[in-house]
Amino acid sequence: QVQLVESGGGLVQPGGSLRLSCAASRGVFSFNSMAWYRQDPGKERELVARITRGGITNYADSVKGRFTISRDYAKNTLYLQMNSLKPEDTAVYYCYANYDMDSWGKGTLVTISS
Repeated sequence: QVQLVESGGGLVQPGGSLRLSCAASRGVFSFNSMAWYRQDPGKERELVARITRGGITNYADSVKGRFTISRDYAKNTLYLQMNSLKPEDTAVYYCYANYDMDSWGKGTLVTISS
């Protein structure tokens, strides 16, 4: 069972930035794909950004140009750099990884508010 631990959430004003981290219990290069999802209470979980083993990335239209997903092989960590944050980005953000099965972290709360 893969362990994923998110960190970096918090309260930020609109227009601010945050970087989320997801520490994995195995090398990030070994996963077929890794991703960040988010979920607002009362809404379905949605894909924010994904990166494949080969480094191909894709983003939700709502975050394109503002968010960047990346990996650090040495640290076994997935990142999500979030810039120009908006109140509608408020959600619990979850790390996801696929190896032989789907694995999820427990989430980190991001709140965008003035």
